[in-house]
Amino acid sequence: MLHLMFYACLLSLAAAASGKGQTVTLLIIDEGSDAILPCSVSTKVDITSDRFDWKKDPQTEVFFYDRGDHNNNGQDQQYKERVSHFPNELTSGNASIIIRNTKVADSGNYTCIFPDLQEGSIVSSVQLVVRASPKPYTMMSNATDDGVMLTCEVLGASPQPKLQWQDTNGKVLESDEPQVTEKGRRYYVTLQTTVKQTETKCFVCVATQEAISHTVKAEITVPVSEKCETPGISVRDVIMLGIGLLVGCAVGAVGIGGTVIYFKFNRKESRGHKDQSTTNGHPVKMSELSHEDPDANERLTVAVE
Repeated sequence: MLHLMFYACLLSLAAAASGKGQTVTLLIIDEGSDAILPCSVSTKVDITSDRFDWKKDPQTEVFFYDRGDHNNNGQDQQYKERVSHFPNELTSGNASIIIRNTKVADSGNYTCIFPDLQEGSIVSSVQLVVRASPKPYTMMSNATDDGVMLTCEVLGASPQPKLQWQDTNGKVLESDEPQVTEKGRRYYVTLQTTVKQTETKCFVCVATQEAISHTVKAEITVPVSEKCETPGISVRDVIMLGIGLLVGCAVGAVGIGGTVIYFKFNRKESRGHKDQSTTNGHPVKMSELSHEDPDANERLTVAVE
């Protein structure tokens, strides 16, 4: 979120204020920055000995200047030690104030009133919008063969943002209904969608605050699944293939050089002879182990006839 030293956007809107055709100033700033609320008498006369009163919505006391006194005993607590005027500019009719370190709660309609003028004239009207535009937070979850769930969250935004999931081509994705919670003029919004096999692996969450024409985005990349398994071959197939190769190598070695192959097992004894056949029909004799043989507990001899 960008913080501006003063105001980020200042527009003048033609609107009626108290039925007198008063111009309303729209002031849009980022939370945490300072806001200058403008108010000046048209004649630019010295107002040092005058009174002017800033109020909000419309009864909240913001700042009261009384002929040099501005102790603000009736000032609302939220503005304590945050609001001041411009003493050196009173001689030129400037009754503007500055609100420092603005908060979302400062948003509202402000009026600058000179109570000693005819009918307590409203000299200035300001609509202040303090925006909070946190960047969306994105994450992945629930990855299955059917797709992966993407979640986008915007926490503490003001005004309320509208969320959309899009692909990199700008196509809006079908999503669940957004979950919205409001607390203290701040909005907490969550939007979820499930993406399947697509042409792109990059997706964008777009948060738009239409009331202030502000948009912020966050991207997320869905990684390609990397599996170590060979398609079409199961673990059982791999084991059986290994056993077949092992026996085949043993038979081939004996047939070529007449070599005896030894396999070691952790077994106590062999109970008698047992003939088996290999896959190519040659008999394999399992010879009995001698108890006097010191290596009998570990060696099993395989001989091929």
